[in-house]
Amino acid sequence: MSASVQYTLIGIVHSPHKEPRGTPIQPSAALGIQGTVEVLPPYVAGLQDLDGFSHIILIYHCHLCQGHRLKVKPFMDQVEHGVFATRAPARPNPIGMSVVRLLGIEGNTLYIENVDIVDGTPLLDVKPYVPQFDVYEADHIGWLSDNVQKLPHTRDDARFADAELG
Repeated sequence: MSASVQYTLIGIVHSPHKEPRGTPIQPSAALGIQGTVEVLPPYVAGLQDLDGFSHIILIYHCHLCQGHRLKVKPFMDQVEHGVFATRAPARPNPIGMSVVRLLGIEGNTLYIENVDIVDGTPLLDVKPYVPQFDVYEADHIGWLSDNVQKLPHTRDDARFADAELG
């Protein structure tokens, strides 16, 4: 098995969030915030029929994250947790995922809402959101059960864009 994997950039996310600090940390905390996705010309044909979905999943590279740790203090807690028990961007592979509302498509531009992504973020993939595939009744949500109520007011404080993560 190869020790590395390479992905191809398919587009760029544009949003009003110009830096990590102050950016909502999940789409449900970014209600009404609009942005666009610029899909690169070689991939525009792949958008066919996407306009039939109200929501899409954006998978992207957290390009401003500097390094990673296997234990992190997530935004909604003051206690360290294993990075895989969080959604912190400081991961061995800094891949982000957001479910956003698709408002429309014009040419190579996707108009989206509920954007929690920093402007200029490289897009790796787009998938349709289908509740019958993607929604599960959760029995428990780990350490977040005591912290999930903080989501509406929690914003990125740039702790994962700090070069000291290394």
